[in-house]
Amino acid sequence: MKWEYSTPGIPDDLFYRSEDVPITKEDIRALVISKLRLKEGFNVIEVGSGSGSITVEICLQVKSGRVYSMDLNPKAIDLTQKNLDKFGVKATLILSRAQDVITSLPMADAVVIGGTYGEPREIVRLCLQRLKSGGRIVVDTILIETLFKTLEAMKENDLTDVDITQATISKSKSVSTGTMLIARNPVTIISATKN
Repeated sequence: MKWEYSTPGIPDDLFYRSEDVPITKEDIRALVISKLRLKEGFNVIEVGSGSGSITVEICLQVKSGRVYSMDLNPKAIDLTQKNLDKFGVKATLILSRAQDVITSLPMADAVVIGGTYGEPREIVRLCLQRLKSGGRIVVDTILIETLFKTLEAMKENDLTDVDITQATISKSKSVSTGTMLIARNPVTIISATKN
């Protein structure tokens, strides 16, 4: 299957899914991709591939660029590969703790962090070592603690254009008397530029 549009936000139901592996929902994905400010040919590092929905979206945006995506969960890596295959795109998938492999990766134009396993400061610091000057870093989280530690790391590393966006998305659902809106968990997206 190919996504024939240039816009991000592929509908969630087009991805292979699993109860054991989280997926970043389509509306949040579109915001994350916009904050990354990607171009064709960019190299991108992703920490926490989950189901691979963001991985696929990044690959579609950077086309000839290289995408390196990692996760600790073997089920996440397997599901990401299935979704990459489904959409006909390629990425280098790494089954590992981010801290163990980030410094061995090539320099990147953008970094996205979707999972830190409680260590956002260290992961942000390591990712910044691989981020080119002028590159973008984006962290999405549902945890207040991750938001706080990410902001600390960004202040310590003198990043510019630091922006915090909290998105609370509600989706429609048909009921017997009409249409109601069901709220999803709020997601906070922290983005910045490296000097």
